[in-house]
Amino acid sequence: MSRKGNCYDNACIESFHGILKRELVYQSKYRTREEAKKSLFEYIEFFYNSKRIHSTLGYFTPNEFERMYGKSAS
Repeated sequence: MSRKGNCYDNACIESFHGILKRELVYQSKYRTREEAKKSLFEYIEFFYNSKRIHSTLGYFTPNEFERMYGKSAS
């Protein structure tokens, strides 16, 4: 939590939510809450973190970047 009124505090998570909605939620119809949860989990774990590249990470996936960072920190 940051101080009240910091407009830049949530920028990265709001960007993520926007991407998530554009690429998955608005493209799907869910019959149940469980179906939506499963779909969101699969998108994040199997696509967003392992296949989707990010410019802020040097055009690596989050998983690749984390592996590289872990090796350099050791």
